[in-house]
Amino acid sequence: MIWLLFAYLCGSIPFGLLIARATSGKDVRTVGSGNIGATNVARAAGKSAAAATLALDALKGFVPVALARGDSAWLPTACAVGAVLGHCFPVWLKFRGGKGVATGFGVSLALAPWAALAGAATWGVLYKMYKISSVGSLAAVAVSLVVAAATADRFAIAGLAGVSVLIVVRHSANIRRLLHKQES
Repeated sequence: MIWLLFAYLCGSIPFGLLIARATSGKDVRTVGSGNIGATNVARAAGKSAAAATLALDALKGFVPVALARGDSAWLPTACAVGAVLGHCFPVWLKFRGGKGVATGFGVSLALAPWAALAGAATWGVLYKMYKISSVGSLAAVAVSLVVAAATADRFAIAGLAGVSVLIVVRHSANIRRLLHKQES
């Protein structure tokens, strides 16, 4: 139980909010989509702030999962879901957080590195093609799961499946806009 709390609290650190505020003085929740993730930080505070947010959001997913290895086979999986839950629903921000993509990348890197790399490559290619982060994010989740199924153990696959559900649910408004050709 302590590990799950640790993973959740790591995930709940609002790096996007803190970095945007420190670099631009803006509250990222009042700009663009209102999201605390790297994509919206780029809108509010620029590419350098977004890169720092991306790195730290990934790290807050990676660290608890990597540290939980060895205690039990299921513990890293539970910590993966806990960290992404913390990012999406942080206690410090009245449970209004990000969409979990960068934190999901971090937990994926710890659970199934090949899946993480395939997902990151997918996001990069699709973002370059369409300039729509949600398209890359949703495709990256799907590709990561497929690659994990081929390269990772059942515990990692279960963890990534749970994380994927969270990310897709957090993108439900984006999915609606994509279906209506209104996403930008």
